[in-house]
Amino acid sequence: VCGSDMSSNNSLTPLYFQLTLFTDQGRLRYLSFSLCLLIYMTIICVNAVIILSVCVEKSLHQPMYIFICCLSVNSVYGSAAFFPRFLMDILSDTHFISRPFCFIQIYVIYTYASCELTILGIMAYDRFVAICQPLYYHSKMSFRTVIQLLIFAVLYPVFSSSVPLCGNQLHIFCSFLSMLQLSCVKESVMNIVGQLLVVPSIFLPLFFVLYSYLHIVLVCRRSSSEFRGKALQTCLPHIVTYVNFCISVFCEVPLSLNFSEVNTYVIVVLSLEFLIIPPINNPLVYGLKLPQIRRVIFGYVKIHIRQR
Repeated sequence: VCGSDMSSNNSLTPLYFQLTLFTDQGRLRYLSFSLCLLIYMTIICVNAVIILSVCVEKSLHQPMYIFICCLSVNSVYGSAAFFPRFLMDILSDTHFISRPFCFIQIYVIYTYASCELTILGIMAYDRFVAICQPLYYHSKMSFRTVIQLLIFAVLYPVFSSSVPLCGNQLHIFCSFLSMLQLSCVKESVMNIVGQLLVVPSIFLPLFFVLYSYLHIVLVCRRSSSEFRGKALQTCLPHIVTYVNFCISVFCEVPLSLNFSEVNTYVIVVLSLEFLIIPPINNPLVYGLKLPQIRRVIFGYVKIHIRQR
């Protein structure tokens, strides 16, 4: 696609990128397609349950549940950028992706990951106010404040795609870090660019999480065992969700930078983990762990069964 007849000027802006990790699976491609379609439908369904429960049930119109709902919306958003194209590639004999669609996919996946970390950071602050400053919770976490925090979570991710490219081969999907590897700019310069874009997206939310939980731990140490139990009940789903997403992201980062010595199947599994595991894990953790959401879900299920 980017052959030798292409001018040197165009070689810096390839029209297509080749996804190199797809292999000829023969008839197994249909099994792979079915499994991936099942995963995608599971992500859509479990997150839709959380979104509808929070939107329909007025008792869940509170900051914590609104943030949980936004996590589910973000999961659907990130999955939509990857799975439809991935399912097409499984059944296809050629694996090329156009430049515009590739950069759209990069932007959506990058903003999905950044928004996820930002929302989780905001949720840690929400738990900090609820546990450490309960008398001021409704004033500090007003509806207006929640909206402002969500707008910040959406606008915070920043992306720049104006770097010249010397190559057109990517892994299994278009990612920000793998695109930096194709840059014609000196490696030291691109490392700085990558750090300026990636590091704030990770460490600013991490700062809010650590700051919030440090204060929560200090307050719990001075409180009764009953108070500590309630605090743990509300914080545990968030801790599980945050740690799970961080592990998923950090599994993908080193593979995007250097994967020549790693088995292909390991690359595929670890690269896709942050696009598959968190979107399924988040609604299950919150839907099963938090009694308020669980009560609403089971209540609607019982009503539906009685109507039948």
